Amino acid sequence: MGRYTGPRTKISRRFGEPIFGPDKVLERRSNPPGQHGANKRRKKMSEYGVQLREKQKVKAIYGMREKQFRLFFERAKAKQGVTGDIMLAMCECRLDNIAYRLGLSPTRAGARQLVTHRHVTVNGSICNVPSAIIRPGDTVSVREKDRNMVAVVDSLKSHKSPAVSWLAWDEAKMQGTLQSVPGREEIPENVEMQLIVELYSR
Repeated sequence: MGRYTGPRTKISRRFGEPIFGPDKVLERRSNPPGQHGANKRRKKMSEYGVQLREKQKVKAIYGMREKQFRLFFERAKAKQGVTGDIMLAMCECRLDNIAYRLGLSPTRAGARQLVTHRHVTVNGSICNVPSAIIRPGDTVSVREKDRNMVAVVDSLKSHKSPAVSWLAWDEAKMQGTLQSVPGREEIPENVEMQLIVELYSR
């Protein structure tokens, strides 16, 4: 199955929260999508259903497919510490997410496109792999000849500075640095990673 390219509002309505950022449509229509909407009687969701729903939400937020998401779980499980927190930190350290957090694009999908179109560099070298893991000390920047791109300039103007404490931004160089791997309390996403760990541990 390919990557979802349909209306993002529909996905946000499914989960009942603006997982892709502020959404005016979601404010007006908070009920789930579908023919019957809020009038349809829904049975109480099972424990498995709750876990599966949380996994689908995190995959939608970070734009990941099942195979790669499962791989992140296996890697996180092999490390010492809380598996869910490690897995979430790995998602946050993806190159496309770092570009989004730095404000190079207003959405993760837009940041992913910047990366795949070779507009982003890591430590001075072009990297077109959105899933590349950025490590503490690595620098992420817009390729020098692309720094006047309207999309990037407009995004940075509205973003001002990184929204998280674990990233540093040098406005003069248009360059961001990952200062440290984020802890769970430093990640603003409203997700319950323990549910996903329980689902994969069945």
